[in-house]
Amino acid sequence: MIKEHLPVLQVIIPLIAAPVCMLAYRPKLAWLIATAVSWTAFIIASILLITVRETGTLSYALGGWAAPWGIEYRVDTISAFVLLIVAGISAVTILFARKSVEREIEPDRIYLFYTAWVLCLTGLLGIAITGDVFNLFVFLEISSLSTYALIAFGSDRRALIAAYRYLVMGTIGATFIVIGIGFLYAMTGTLNMLDLAERLPSVSNTRTIAVAFAFMTVGISLKVALFPLHAWLPNAYTYAPSAVSALLAGTASKVGVYILLRFLFTVFGGGFAFDTMVLNGILLVLALLAILSGPLIAVFQTNLKRMLAYSSVAQIGYTVLGVSLASITGLTASIVHLFNHALIKTVLFMALGAVFYRIGSVSITEINGLGRRMPWTMAAFVAGGLSLIGVPMTAGFISKWYLISASLEKGLWPVVVVIIIASLLAVVYVWRVVEAAYFQPAAEKSSTGVTDTVIKGREEAPLGMLIPIWALVAANIYFGLDASLTTGVARQAAETLLGGLSLTVWGG
Repeated sequence: MIKEHLPVLQVIIPLIAAPVCMLAYRPKLAWLIATAVSWTAFIIASILLITVRETGTLSYALGGWAAPWGIEYRVDTISAFVLLIVAGISAVTILFARKSVEREIEPDRIYLFYTAWVLCLTGLLGIAITGDVFNLFVFLEISSLSTYALIAFGSDRRALIAAYRYLVMGTIGATFIVIGIGFLYAMTGTLNMLDLAERLPSVSNTRTIAVAFAFMTVGISLKVALFPLHAWLPNAYTYAPSAVSALLAGTASKVGVYILLRFLFTVFGGGFAFDTMVLNGILLVLALLAILSGPLIAVFQTNLKRMLAYSSVAQIGYTVLGVSLASITGLTASIVHLFNHALIKTVLFMALGAVFYRIGSVSITEINGLGRRMPWTMAAFVAGGLSLIGVPMTAGFISKWYLISASLEKGLWPVVVVIIIASLLAVVYVWRVVEAAYFQPAAEKSSTGVTDTVIKGREEAPLGMLIPIWALVAANIYFGLDASLTTGVARQAAETLLGGLSLTVWGG
């Protein structure tokens, strides 16, 4: 029955589709293949999430070799939720990408762009579904290498520098992770996550395991872009093609946080991570620094993509804050924020992509009066901005409500104050965009040499770009009004990480 093989199909379909995209050569055909793959992955992820919630954790043994001897794909609530986020963001963003990519990338390179896109999707999905730590590293490298290529496709020559910097930092992070995995294997003789969790307690008091933990924590933090290891992120988001910025903002950091959660709670265990290694205090401090520093820097940015990039540094801080609290409510806040922030940042970057499509710039000095010429696009940006701030009846409000609740449970009033201050700073940089777009007259001449007569002739973004943008705006509002689904899944995932659920085995 095909349903039994959905875990492996989740990875195999995009993996096979990548070379097909390259062989297709024609831009439209490559886009159609990438679109079909993304939506297929989304459907599979949805089925897996429904199945896991109904029957418990799924285990798929590749080739029929049972774990730990064989490679295992394991789907529990948290991995199914991350699969849904990654596949869903890719499915929506790929619709937006067709027009955006035609505008920003040379026609003879577009098929290569979609090849890298599908490979990136393969890696991200593989990370979320594998139950083997070395395979996780392999999928991490697949997603990273394809991401470097996607960023380098940017029309600005600085995209190459951004890609190179990301490559260097990403390589350092990956090296730390694989060294940590090597130490774990040396001490336990296994690479299966559950088998590691069973064998580690007997050797957890050794220096080797402590060093492995340190290497992996630093390596994953680099991949997540946790302050102060976030230096690669602003340029990567700023100079990548618009569709790539939206994809990365909605998926890459989310998968990075998933890796952190998986290693801390499934492999090492919360007791070792937070009691023995006292990581919760370190993560709490770094998270608060990220929450404050991100908005402070964002306020002074004139490039709106860079502004959102620094905002993402803060949002990563929010997610790690919930992890540091190491409670059901804290983990629920982190996991639900993975979903909500994916919706928020994707719609904001896509709105800027639509702006770039029309005026060739995302500088705040170039969007004066744009609210009257691109009303639907700028309205979508404002809606996303309100959710980013955390205004009630938006998805962003749900995230901050749970984070504040989790902080109050621990009696951490100063943390609540930091969250409120960061939200007020978000009001400042979102308002700068609103003021320029709605309350400033259009410039007579842009930095690109476009005269006022041409500016007045601007039109709204194409319908093919507006539909996915507004679909995510609607999702932001819906999940702000009725968060029972996302919070329910997030709480179940938090309980899985801190406890455990029943197991259903699917053979390969």
